[in-house]
Amino acid sequence: MRVLNLLIKRMIDLFGSLIGVIIISPILVIIALSIKLTSKGPVFFKQERLGKNGRVFKILKFRTMVVNAEKIGSGLFVKTESDNRITKIGKVLRATSLDELPQLWNVVTGDMSLVGPRPPVPHHPYKYEGYSDFQRKRFVMKPGMTGLTQVTVRNSVSWDERIPIDVEYIEKFNIWLDIKILFKTLQKLFKSESIYIQAENKNSRKV
Repeated sequence: MRVLNLLIKRMIDLFGSLIGVIIISPILVIIALSIKLTSKGPVFFKQERLGKNGRVFKILKFRTMVVNAEKIGSGLFVKTESDNRITKIGKVLRATSLDELPQLWNVVTGDMSLVGPRPPVPHHPYKYEGYSDFQRKRFVMKPGMTGLTQVTVRNSVSWDERIPIDVEYIEKFNIWLDIKILFKTLQKLFKSESIYIQAENKNSRKV
C-alpha cells in the first residue's frame, strides 16, 4: 500500500506542479519583474540543501535579500522582519511565502515533493552524518515545499523539536495526509502571521 501511495504522490507532484506553474505564471512574471526593478542582483536564489537520503541538491527561490546576504550580519538566519538585508519586495514575499513558488521546478525535476520535511542546508545545524538514526528518518522521503511541521509549528520551535514531527509524517504518510496538509497550507496563505521566532534561544528562519 505504501508503494502505491508513493506512486500516486509522484503523479500528484508532477502534474500538480506543472499545472500550478501554468496557472500562476502571470504571478511569477510579476514577482520576477518586481525583484529585478527594485534591487540589484538575480531574480532567483539558489542554495544547496539536503534531500532524500542526504543527497545534496540546489533549492530554487525568489531572491528576497541583498546579494550574498548569507555572508553578512546574522549569516544563514533572519531573526526579525526588520533585518536590513531583506529587500522591500522580499518582506512581502517572505510574509506570504510566495518566495517559495520557484520550488515547483524542484518538484518537477524530482528533487522535491509538494509535501514533505523541509530540506536543511548541508552543514547546519548538522551534516547528514551528524543526525542520529532516528533523526535521519526524516530524510527517507523527498523534502517538500510544505509539510506537517509547516502547518503545525512552522518555525515556532527549534530545529531539533521539529524533527520528531517530520519523522511522524514519514511514519504516517499516506495520500490523504498529503491532501490535508496541502489544504491547510492554502488556508495559512490567507492568514497574516510572523515567520520569525521571538525567543533568542531558538532558530530563526533560514535565508
